[in-house]
Amino acid sequence: MTGDEPRTPGVTRKTLLRAAMAVPAAPLLFAAVPALARTPSGQPLAATPESCDDDDLTPPQMEGPYFKPGSPQRTTMLDGSGTRLTLTGYVVGLACQPIAGALLDFWQADNAGAYDNVGTRFRGHQFSDAQGRFTLTTIVPGLYPGRTRHIHVKVQAPGRPILTTQLYFPNEPRNSTDSLYDPALLMTVQQVGSARQATFDFVLNVPGTPPSPSPTATASPSPTPPGGGTWQPYVSYAAGARVTYGGVGYACQIAHTSLPGWEPPNTPALWRRL
Repeated sequence: MTGDEPRTPGVTRKTLLRAAMAVPAAPLLFAAVPALARTPSGQPLAATPESCDDDDLTPPQMEGPYFKPGSPQRTTMLDGSGTRLTLTGYVVGLACQPIAGALLDFWQADNAGAYDNVGTRFRGHQFSDAQGRFTLTTIVPGLYPGRTRHIHVKVQAPGRPILTTQLYFPNEPRNSTDSLYDPALLMTVQQVGSARQATFDFVLNVPGTPPSPSPTATASPSPTPPGGGTWQPYVSYAAGARVTYGGVGYACQIAHTSLPGWEPPNTPALWRRL
């Protein structure tokens, strides 16, 4: 699908897989039919994109000049006036499997089209939940010369490379004149009262097994042993904290709680090598 045409959800492989991912986590589930994930208004999340093979990978885009490391961990960026926007979606791999603990670092312009390059207004990071879901509450960003309306984001699955990209709004007049605009990065947006709700799923180049509509019990993962240093999983690290791993020193760039797979060499968005 190209251009600004709205996506029409259907009963597709991706829709069924999203239904499987919407089942609450539990050791054993014997439910018959899972419910589709829903937006804050109760509407089913749209199937975006329709499939999860390597042709549907979320395309990268330039970082731009306004990225700053060290954003606060939060899911709400209501740092000024503007039209409220709630963005929901999933982070999934090549088999449509949900990716838990994926880092999503967002930044955008304010209602007037200006970036906060001194503080952290309209900047924030979060991690996808056990079903790969995320929710961001912010405002519709303003316009500035040369660009259409957009939101910047970095997405990183644990132990995988960082995807840097941008998300776009449908039916924006400047979409046709912005040389960076890519219709593959269009969010599905609807007006709900005075606010807007959007959906977008990130498909990362992470191999895996498709989720099953009838989940079976799985063993809990064992913590990854530290690589001969002070880094440990399940520890809350503040920005600026220093650890060692594999004989190398690292400084924490973003406050977070560590998980297995997030060892410093695997997460350059979180740890800077000293």
